[in-house]
Amino acid sequence: MIKHLIFPGNYIVSEQKELVLEACLGSCVGVTICDKEAKVGGLIHLLLPERTGCSKKDKPELYAKTGLPIFIRALCEAGADKTRMEACVAGGSLIGLVSEIDLDLDIGGRTAEIARGILSSESIPVHQTETGGYLGYRLDLDLKSFNSSINLSAGRPAESHKVFKKPVPDDIARSVSAVRPIPQIALKIIRMINDGNYNMNEVADEIKKDQIITAAVIRLCNSSYFGLKEKIDSINRAFLLIGEKHLFQMIVSASLENSFTDVRQGYSLCKGGLFQHSVGTAVIAEELARFTGIVQPGIAYTAGLLHDIGKVVLDQYISSAYTFFYRRTQIDMVELGEAEKETLGFTHTEAGSLLGESWSLNERLIDTIRHHHHPEHASVDPELVHVVYLADLLMSKFQAGQELGFLNNGNISSRLKKIGLIPSQFSTIVDLIPQRILEGSINLHDMR
Repeated sequence: MIKHLIFPGNYIVSEQKELVLEACLGSCVGVTICDKEAKVGGLIHLLLPERTGCSKKDKPELYAKTGLPIFIRALCEAGADKTRMEACVAGGSLIGLVSEIDLDLDIGGRTAEIARGILSSESIPVHQTETGGYLGYRLDLDLKSFNSSINLSAGRPAESHKVFKKPVPDDIARSVSAVRPIPQIALKIIRMINDGNYNMNEVADEIKKDQIITAAVIRLCNSSYFGLKEKIDSINRAFLLIGEKHLFQMIVSASLENSFTDVRQGYSLCKGGLFQHSVGTAVIAEELARFTGIVQPGIAYTAGLLHDIGKVVLDQYISSAYTFFYRRTQIDMVELGEAEKETLGFTHTEAGSLLGESWSLNERLIDTIRHHHHPEHASVDPELVHVVYLADLLMSKFQAGQELGFLNNGNISSRLKKIGLIPSQFSTIVDLIPQRILEGSINLHDMR
């Protein structure tokens, strides 16, 4: 059966066919509505309860208050009758440990409440619902039978018979050495971004000589990440269309693509999940930096891209201990770093800082890699680490289904304050997430 993934701010209404609509839900809410007699049904994926007033996005389908009426109207126009409609509602999870901001704002809960209120006012019964809790959900609608189903987004793994051997420090050191070295051109660009000194002349010839990176950059530029109307077929064309700073970001991203995708099913819940999460975090960090004005956007992008690089080192061990790791993070609700320490004796932040040192990254980036789960421990550039932490948190909450494990979101009020934000602005920064990230456009299927 063919599956079609519905991203936040989108819906599909269809007549009967061999197709399953699917939404991966964290704090978001999914709603299916069907009229089985008319053989018409659909699914909508809602991000927030209502507009925040600060969004640049002209997309009412993102919000329960405006999107759900549009969805119901589209169903009626397709031949469905409201007197025969039945709905299913899922999502609105808190994702991970509950913080005071989760309880105060209750974004997912309010989205679900508004959705149920609209359905009630339209006299559309909800025959199945699963909202709240601490885990992500997957909502499916089979357009052949018009039956909806709700499952955990991270399905329970089959019992593994692999023999797991806890790594010792020498094993970690060997794993760090085994990671594909970051290309020198990427290191040169990272130094330029850190210094604020962009100079295309210094990298142009080296990029043109490296056919692998050139091809990866062109593929990434032509993904729906940018949504460019013109196809890019050369580095020179990319430079003209997207500009020097964005091109440099794409070169660094493309240089790291293979490192993130050369992994087994350990941390990643889907193909390319580690890379998609890292690039998404980078883009959101750049937006947050621009919104707060507290750090340079280019540096925030680079730090966001590299924040989880330690997972590349540890992924093979997590893969071997996946059943145990799944239970601790998804059922026992143990924070990611604590579960790693318990399982491996080592965390991905520690492994990442070792890898950063071996790559000769600057102290600002190594500090971010080491402390992005606990930004208050940062000493080199605390504001940068707090921006990356918040970007990582937003990806975990609103782009569920990419990675196993969750961030510790305690002390969220003080962490927001560090970059000049207050808890009541949390919905506003959710609305800063670019549409291309919400629609999962930075993934390997687009770039192959």
